[in-house]
Amino acid sequence: MDIPAMRASFAKAAAAGDEAPLYFYSHLFLSHPETRRLFPVSMAHQRDRLFQALGDVVAYVDDLDRLVPILQALGRDHRKFGTVAEHYPAVGASLLATLQHFDDEWTPELAQDWTAAYQLVAQVMIEAAEEAADAPPWWNAEVVAHERRTIDTAVLWLRPRPDFPYLSGQSVSLETDIRPKLWRYYSPANAPRPDGLLEIHARAYAGGPVSTALVRRVGVGDVLRLGPPLGHIDFDVDSDRDLLLVAGGTGLAPLKAVIDQVARYGPPRRVDLYVGARTEEQLYDRADLERLAAELPWLTVTFAVSDDELSSLEHGDVGDVVLRHGPWASRDIYVAGPEPMVEDTNRRLLKDGVRPERIRSEVFAPSRLGPSLDGEVTE
Repeated sequence: MDIPAMRASFAKAAAAGDEAPLYFYSHLFLSHPETRRLFPVSMAHQRDRLFQALGDVVAYVDDLDRLVPILQALGRDHRKFGTVAEHYPAVGASLLATLQHFDDEWTPELAQDWTAAYQLVAQVMIEAAEEAADAPPWWNAEVVAHERRTIDTAVLWLRPRPDFPYLSGQSVSLETDIRPKLWRYYSPANAPRPDGLLEIHARAYAGGPVSTALVRRVGVGDVLRLGPPLGHIDFDVDSDRDLLLVAGGTGLAPLKAVIDQVARYGPPRRVDLYVGARTEEQLYDRADLERLAAELPWLTVTFAVSDDELSSLEHGDVGDVVLRHGPWASRDIYVAGPEPMVEDTNRRLLKDGVRPERIRSEVFAPSRLGPSLDGEVTE
């Protein structure tokens, strides 16, 4: 495959903005109307999803060791939409039609390369879905508790049926009947536990239909649906090094799961958690974190506020506060939160001498509809 030519071709379609996904879905629904039922009634939050995912695939198409496990996970995950093997050729035909439409230098050779690449992607996803045929395509999960922590943040406890297998630091997609066929990804804030409960942190964003529903409309007794778990922050359960955890916003959730993992399953180690926010009021899980710090002698929790002059907490960006308490070169480090916070914290740690392989990070981005190959998680 001429990968540079494929990337250049994709860039032309991506440069067309909304016109490219509009052309793709119009072509798909007109040529294969049976696929329309796989998508939500309103496509406003769906149209650019394909091209976000395709851009990720194109970026890593020459790194199969990284790409194939992601495609396998997506193949298992797509079963929740009702996707079957027969749908893949229809999507492929509309994809090639879209790329050709926006490329004035389209050639038979480029068509052949794109066809081969798509067939490989489809084959990996189909085989992974077939191998997972004995597992449920989704799990029903009853809301057993719903706590509104701030005007835009809530903590939900879910009881999945049957048992829901996942690992600390993974993400799960979630759907509610209030927003049918709109699946969004969240990271459980606890390790697997005997009673099977999941703690989910949701923050309502402007234009976020699922997050807003979870915070303001979902209540105790409602039943949500969970898709298969996907690995992102990739917590190393075999390491016994001490931990530095740095959280912003609902990026706290997977890091709280790491703390729960250490508390339940070990090995024993020192854990320092830093939680950043603009103001004290935005520290939505403060009471529970202070409870954990009081109960667990190996855990230290430090709160930082960047825009709250009246607060008695430490002041500054959380990455700056972290460095005040260093050095951290001997730690395994996990950073999760909004992209500016994650990038700033990582940059400060690297500049301070931390080796890159010791840092694992996850970006929580409300603009995305799902996790990217770089570990971005939505809403």
